[in-house]
Amino acid sequence: MPSFHHGAVEIAYLDEGEGDPIFLVHGFASSKNVNWVYPGWVSELRKDGRRVIALDNRGHGESAKLYDPAEYDIAVMASDVIALMDHLGIPRADIMGYSLGSRMTAVLAHNEPQRLRSAILGGIGIGLIEGGGPGENVAVALEAPSLEDVTDPVGRTFRAFADQTRSDRSALAACLRGSRRLMTRQEAADIDVPVLIAVGSNDEIAGSAEALGRVIPRSQVLAIPNRDHMRAVGDKVYKTGVIDFLSQRE
Repeated sequence: MPSFHHGAVEIAYLDEGEGDPIFLVHGFASSKNVNWVYPGWVSELRKDGRRVIALDNRGHGESAKLYDPAEYDIAVMASDVIALMDHLGIPRADIMGYSLGSRMTAVLAHNEPQRLRSAILGGIGIGLIEGGGPGENVAVALEAPSLEDVTDPVGRTFRAFADQTRSDRSALAACLRGSRRLMTRQEAADIDVPVLIAVGSNDEIAGSAEALGRVIPRSQVLAIPNRDHMRAVGDKVYKTGVIDFLSQRE
């Protein structure tokens, strides 16, 4: 698996296919494989004639594990994506995130609009601005001796997921504590690239997609029917909606 160094931090990535590049940025406690390869995104996008690049976020997958929350500031995490674009010599691309990956993508859409052809925000709605999502209860659950010791329902969900993905739970707890900064309503309103907001209709973590759509000017909303936060990722409606959205950029 290829990797590169952004400063002292080693970042693992995959780079497959040919055509217009799209970068995929996975969610908290996930990885490029769990979020994008196994649910069929990489093969689907390649079939659509695209070059697909997906990274393991710092603290996740095969990338470096760091234990200082300051190393996971959301803008610092987002800068790993730009560093990978620079490493590959790609000036501009579509970027799709999921959950935490969408928070990172929104930061890039705000701070580096010239690098984004479009932004796809999966698994995040108004929670981008108003919060919700995993909090200190999840960090505590990650640090508990075992799943049996966790009573908080959201904490249990994320702890079980972290165990399933065989993640470094101490690195994840540091990531959670460091990446909390929310985007302000004004920052979201200032995003000036085409945006697709895609959220499961049963997602209780993301917050309302429609509410975020009313804040971001050049946005479209895609509801993924009958899917929650964990199960929306591989959904056909999501894939078709993304490919349709990307085709509008041709």
